[in-house]
Amino acid sequence: MKKTLGFVGGGNMAAALIKGLVASKVVPPEGVIVSDVKPERLAFLKESHGVRTTTDNHELVRDADVIVLAVKPQVIDKVLDAFGKDVRKDQLVVSVAAGVPVSAIEARLPEGTRVVRTMPNTPATVDAGATAISAGTHATDADLEVARSLFAAVGRVVTLDESLLDAVTGLSGSGPAYVMLMIEALADGGVKVGLHRDTALLLAAQTVYGSAKLLLETGEHPGRLKDMVTSPGGTAIAGLHTLESGGLRRTLIDAVEAATLRSVALGEQMAAKMKK
Repeated sequence: MKKTLGFVGGGNMAAALIKGLVASKVVPPEGVIVSDVKPERLAFLKESHGVRTTTDNHELVRDADVIVLAVKPQVIDKVLDAFGKDVRKDQLVVSVAAGVPVSAIEARLPEGTRVVRTMPNTPATVDAGATAISAGTHATDADLEVARSLFAAVGRVVTLDESLLDAVTGLSGSGPAYVMLMIEALADGGVKVGLHRDTALLLAAQTVYGSAKLLLETGEHPGRLKDMVTSPGGTAIAGLHTLESGGLRRTLIDAVEAATLRSVALGEQMAAKMKK
């Protein structure tokens, strides 16, 4: 990519993107600028990846072709108020701020600014992320392709209408928390039947990882892969019966729905705050 990327915020998600982009040679280290309020964080990113750093967002906006908003949603209004008017028409703004609608971001930027909103998740920090991207009012197909290339460096990417990003938040955005709970519960089960805690946790985590990889690489329906493990009168069907009796399937569906509705509510609050 022959563009200079400017990351406003040097937190975990920015660091994951920078690591993936530099490692995959999508962007050279000298093509990345990072700003943050913490000098020690900037020092870490510069030492780890060889990128340019600054505490001056105005300097970053001046030099970047693509501006990645990687700050917490609670402060994005103040951040944009500080430098929003400096953004030029030839620049692309990519937002990683969860729950902040495109319209709210555009309201703090010059008319016609091209914005792409994204919803990544925490496994991006280990190059296994799931990210949804959505075009703003003025964003082009080329802008979406730029955003896709950024997040493809740390995982898989889907392009969706913005109206579906709350559902993405409920599923893949919040999903790692659900999966961690399941891994912990599986390990607890292993401990209950006699395994050492460390062994049970390793086996539980590797089983979830391997099962997901099997699904992604084979493209098979999960029901078919489940049936491959489930022999007549065997151990798996006994365990599955218990899971169905306990309402696991319904509980997970309800969890995604509840998280989605919460995302909608938070988005509405943030939009109201940003448009003041």
